[in-house]
Amino acid sequence: MTQATTRALIEAYYATFNAGNRDDFLALLTDDVLHGINQGGQETGKPAFRAFLERMDRCYRERIADVVVMVNEDGTRAAAEFMVHGTYLSTDDGLPEARGQTYVLPAGAFFTVRDGKVARISNYYNLPDWERQVTG
Repeated sequence: MTQATTRALIEAYYATFNAGNRDDFLALLTDDVLHGINQGGQETGKPAFRAFLERMDRCYRERIADVVVMVNEDGTRAAAEFMVHGTYLSTDDGLPEARGQTYVLPAGAFFTVRDGKVARISNYYNLPDWERQVTG
């Protein structure tokens, strides 16, 4: 991997997420992708990631904007900083009641890249800030 190909992969990751085509999105991941969930555990594999996306799509409508991608010298790791523009559609387990609230949240992610695909993605955002925005 080069810095340029990794940068293009991470940019495609967010563009594909925003486009909403989950099959194309999942095609950017290794079969054994490790997903570090914000303030939660870790899940392994595309089936778990697909289930995560299905829950996210049911509960939230999100668009990622203002993405800045940083890549290490050999292209095996990357980080991204971005803004999440969202609408809380349906109450998610253990979280406040959804009533169509909107939110704008700064976030970041760390990636490991292997064989031209995302092998690890760990997302980070301020959950108390999100809760404050959706509860008023």
